Amino acid sequence: MNAQVREAHTPQASNGAPQRERSAVGSPRGLLLDFGSVISVSIFERHAETEKILGLATGTLRWLGPLAPESDELWRAMLTNQISERDYWALRSKETGELIGEPDWDMPTMLKRVRQLDPNTVVRPQMAALVRSARRRQLKVGILSNELALFYGEKFLAGMQVLSEFDAIVDATHNGILKPDPRAYALAVDALGLPAEQILFVDDQFRNIEGGWHAGMQTHYFDLRDVPGNIAAIAARLGLDAGAMV
Repeated sequence: MNAQVREAHTPQASNGAPQRERSAVGSPRGLLLDFGSVISVSIFERHAETEKILGLATGTLRWLGPLAPESDELWRAMLTNQISERDYWALRSKETGELIGEPDWDMPTMLKRVRQLDPNTVVRPQMAALVRSARRRQLKVGILSNELALFYGEKFLAGMQVLSEFDAIVDATHNGILKPDPRAYALAVDALGLPAEQILFVDDQFRNIEGGWHAGMQTHYFDLRDVPGNIAAIAARLGLDAGAMV
């Protein structure tokens, strides 16, 4: 991975989310992004492509996660903390493998089979353009992920061009601290070298957004039901010209 990652010390565990008065803040000086579904195109959006690759009938994959929570009992269980996000993907990858007679699939296996032909096709082009535009404006940009290397593998990530644009990558694959643990956000703040209130944190999970808010960050929930609208809204909050994001 070509991104320069600054090592951050592991902060002491908190006894609870801090309660604080929020004062007015200006435009962010830093952008902190989740990877899965924010920088990358989600598996949910590519069901038709996955079915074609695996030789499945159209409409076989009916679970749609955040696109249609009513369609996905496991997703709802995750949202209510009955299972973890890693549990969710372990179960979905196993059942997808079983559909083609390969019951031993895990999430890395599923990604390799259905997505990992070219690492750069995993990335949303509009999000890559947003990151480049932010860098041109001298904003710091970082990733805060729970399973970046765990799911994709270091070899695959080494070919992903957008990762060279980031000032910091904080990945729980390596440090074992999962969002929304307060320590995860503290690691990211330390790695970016900015006050928390000057960082805009973007994630597609409400519980992670809540964690970022409690950590003192500005936050934006990334709604997969309107990806272009969300990217435009993030650009506006950063003071970026959407027309210049090429």
